[in-house]
Amino acid sequence: MAIVIHIPGYLRDWTQGKARVELDGDVATAGDVLDRLCERYPGVRDRVMDERGEVRMHVNVFVGEESIRFTGGLATALGDEHEVSIVPAVSGG
Repeated sequence: MAIVIHIPGYLRDWTQGKARVELDGDVATAGDVLDRLCERYPGVRDRVMDERGEVRMHVNVFVGEESIRFTGGLATALGDEHEVSIVPAVSGG
């Protein structure tokens, strides 16, 4: 099963300019996907993950249309979903 990861503009310097990365192989959770992405593109890790190995507060990760913040965090199962999106948080005042 191929998993497609949508990469936001601010991370593309670390993914060789790719807006979309495909992973093949055995990935069952959002954490597996991020681990594999960071293995392939090490510069992504510090921009997405904090020093505790959690997704940074200003970064959102979606499996399909669901934010992993509300579906089990890094343990969120992919199920039949084949798309993961990394989206920077938007805030303002």
